[in-house]
Amino acid sequence: MKHFLIASVILVLAACSQQPKPHDTAATIKEIQQVMDAQQLAWNRGDLEGFMEGYWKSDSLRFIGKRGITFGWQPTLDNYKKSYPDTQAMGKLQFTNLTLELTGDSSAYVIGKWELFRTADTLNGHYSLLWKNIQGRWLIIADHSS
Repeated sequence: MKHFLIASVILVLAACSQQPKPHDTAATIKEIQQVMDAQQLAWNRGDLEGFMEGYWKSDSLRFIGKRGITFGWQPTLDNYKKSYPDTQAMGKLQFTNLTLELTGDSSAYVIGKWELFRTADTLNGHYSLLWKNIQGRWLIIADHSS
């Protein structure tokens, strides 16, 4: 009976130690905002590769824009390079998040607006971003920008 009790206590302790850690909403929001801030800074210094660090580097990345859907990190980067060939075309980017909703311990959904200030004009639109925590990093896995 003594061995059974000890084994039961060990099993209960092992099960408790394997429970997922509670989700820290404030920390997650801060991490996602930091990624978006880094993207904005990279864009504003003309660094498209740095901007793309916020995206999942996978062929399964989805980007939906006015030309339709693009699958993959590299094709998305290539499209950015075609559309924004130099710093003058890139202008200065400003993100404003309107909502950030955690949809689980490892996913989030962000809706916001973007503004692109250029010498000749100002462009603007909205985005919806699906985020996932992949190997400890918050990354955009789907972007719908209009």
